[in-house]
This record gives sequence, C-alpha cells and structure tokens, in this order.
Amino acid sequence: MSENPLRGAADPGPASAGSDIGRRVSARREQLGLSREDVAERAGSAPGYLQYVEERSANPGIGFLLRLANALETTVAQLSGESVDLPPGTGRAAYHPELLELSGDECRALLGTHGVGRVAVTSPEGPAIVPVNYLVAEGDVAFRTAPGAVPAAAAGTEVAFEVDHIDDAMSQGWSVLVVGDARMVTDPDAAHVLDELARTTPWAGGDRALWVRVTPVRVTGRRISVRPTHAPPEAGDPGHE
Repeated sequence: MSENPLRGAADPGPASAGSDIGRRVSARREQLGLSREDVAERAGSAPGYLQYVEERSANPGIGFLLRLANALETTVAQLSGESVDLPPGTGRAAYHPELLELSGDECRALLGTHGVGRVAVTSPEGPAIVPVNYLVAEGDVAFRTAPGAVPAAAAGTEVAFEVDHIDDAMSQGWSVLVVGDARMVTDPDAAHVLDELARTTPWAGGDRALWVRVTPVRVTGRRISVRPTHAPPEAGDPGHE
C-alpha cells in the first residue's frame, strides 16, 4: 500500500472510527508526547499518511510498520495487536511508569455500570476466582449466576470483586477492588429490575437466573500510567497544533 494514498485520490469521505492499529498508534504517540510531525519525521513518512493510518481503516505495509514501531519505541506486534489472545501483561514494562492510588470517585467511575469482573469466593473445593458479567445498581455490584455454580458461593459471605483493564501496547492499566457483603436477590421484583438493567446475557450461557448483589464496604484502586518522555508542546507552537 502506498504511504501517501491521498495524493491524487478522490476524497475518501468522512473519517471513520479508524482501525485498532490506528488507535494504538495514536495512543502511543500521545503517550510519548509527540506530534504527528515528530513521528512522521522519525519514521521517514508524511504527516498526512500518519493521520490516515490513525483515523481510517488503513493497512500499512510491514516496512512502514517497522519504522513506525521504532519511531514510537515499541514493537510491530504491540501496534498490530498480535498478542491479543495472549494473557495480558506479556508486553515490556513502559519507560517511566508510575503506580498511582485511585480515589473513591475514580474507582466508581471505572467500575461503570456493567462489564466483566472477577469474584473471589471460597468454594467446597477451596478458594476460587471466577469471571462474571456484572452491572452496578445503586452503588452495589450485581452479577447473575446459577444455583450451585461457583459464583453462587459468594452469597452470605464477605467477598472480593475485582475489575481491571490492561493495555499491553501501552504497558499500562488499572484495577479496582471491591470488598463487601454478598447476598442473593430473592425478591422477584428486585431481580426483574436487575434483568432490565442488564445489557447482555451471561457470556457463559445456560440458565443463570440467580442474582447476587455485593454491597461495598471498601473500594480501592490503582493505576499504572506512563509519564511522557518528551515535554508537551507549548501553547501557540504552530508546529504542534
């Protein structure tokens, strides 16, 4: 693919959401505090083509990807997402990482309203940590399971519930830990409300009509972020718009 597909070509129309590789390139560039012009110069390319890669569904050649990865101080595998099926955390540690404690408000914002998290329980076979689809309702964490399933063992006990996000390409991420008392939702009306709030059925499938609700006693979180290795552009600098 040409590194300047826009030259002499018709207007490709409004920018799309871009590709995964474009998202990773843009995030890594911003993490390093670099402009498109900076990265394009490092990679021996045109800023316009770099914009095309970041904003549209581009499919760059391996030669350009190698130069781009070098310019962004990362690897082609990380930019292209080749490690997507590997356990998270196999990437290299970032330059200048910081481990930050999250505030209560930040933790609650990251929990959001739904997603996939992990609940730690004591089962008949011993300690277990299992993933569950969850949602947040009135400050409580609620997940659906089946009677006799491992997550159902949480009911009636104090449990730990964890949700996180790991970005291998950026070597950063966050985690939030909720500790609280879990109970079964036995009121049919309350269970119906949770059914209505759920945006998806449990990924594990099957008949999982039992709701377990965890009322937080303690919510904590941490984030690994990366300090930019280059100073951000000064306001008004025409070369860094």
